[in-house]
Amino acid sequence: MEKSKVYFTNLHTTPSSNLLDKMERLVRKAGIADIDFNHQFTAIKIHFGEPGNLAYIRPNYAARMADVLREMGAKPFLTDSNTLYSGHRSNAVDHLQSAMDNGFNPISAKCQVIIADGLKGTDYREIVIDQEFCRTAKIGTAIADADIIVTMNHFKGHEQTGFGGALKNLGMGCASVGGKLELHSASAPIVVAENCRGCNICVKNCAHDAIHLNMEHIATIDYEKCVGCGQCVALCQFDAAKLGKDDTSQRLNCKIAEYTLAVLKGKPHFHVSFIMNVSPECDCWNHNDAAIVPDLGIAASFDPVALDMACADLVTGAPAIPGSKLYEAHSHDHLAGKDKFTYLHPDTDWRAGLEHAEKIGLGNRDYELINV
Repeated sequence: MEKSKVYFTNLHTTPSSNLLDKMERLVRKAGIADIDFNHQFTAIKIHFGEPGNLAYIRPNYAARMADVLREMGAKPFLTDSNTLYSGHRSNAVDHLQSAMDNGFNPISAKCQVIIADGLKGTDYREIVIDQEFCRTAKIGTAIADADIIVTMNHFKGHEQTGFGGALKNLGMGCASVGGKLELHSASAPIVVAENCRGCNICVKNCAHDAIHLNMEHIATIDYEKCVGCGQCVALCQFDAAKLGKDDTSQRLNCKIAEYTLAVLKGKPHFHVSFIMNVSPECDCWNHNDAAIVPDLGIAASFDPVALDMACADLVTGAPAIPGSKLYEAHSHDHLAGKDKFTYLHPDTDWRAGLEHAEKIGLGNRDYELINV
């Protein structure tokens, strides 16, 4: 199989070439103009960031992307689907306000902002894929109805999948609330009682009233109510909430790959990843810890699998930043050349998702990195 092409630009600038110019030059060099955008509804899939989290992609980049697409005749719009867990993005009213608060609006982003799965997350198209884990996928209607998909991905760590990149932005991010429930349905967490400090953060943040403290002030989970969204796993600072033995990060990553297949089925698509402010956890939380590696650059490709693989390799090759959670947790080791995401989240296996994605024909892990 021929290697996929991944184009990359570093973050060095000049008075005549700022980062927005470099991003535009990158996507043009990578061949985005080979897609016929004329009069095509083009979904720019992006994460608007949970209010309080400052690691998300700046809206300036989205505005420049909208300009580029509009120049080629597209009808671009920014979009994301509602979340399964509690927060400020679980319904379209709060989600749009959150996007506005973080700078994503028709004035600053130069295109409309549409919540893909409607007011309450129930507006979706069911797409048949007949794969190993998912027979169908519930994809937000605005994304399913779009003619072309362009992703803008913040590459960072993730507590359940190892990292979040193009596949995570597509497979999980485009799923309706019901689709997210299906993706997480076997991810029932457990509580390691001896690690629990009774801090109550999991109780306060469970959207489904599934966690309570018992008489010993230990968190307990009501599995009749738990949907496996993983918010308790993400928020626990004491390693008490963990993924259960009945499910694995591998299975979740494989499901995400299959949902990505549904999103891209029969459509032209193009992907851009920003390897900046690489936070240890997802942009879904209302906080972000210090970046684990230096800002590295921007990468683009028609192949989301190759793009994620290239980004992971670039982070692997980079040194850990002194003072970061990663650096402090590993005896002040810079970890250059080591898998940062496995060190951060040892119960995850990000490689499984890329292997499955390649198996089902989404793309190729073997790539050629082309500097622009």
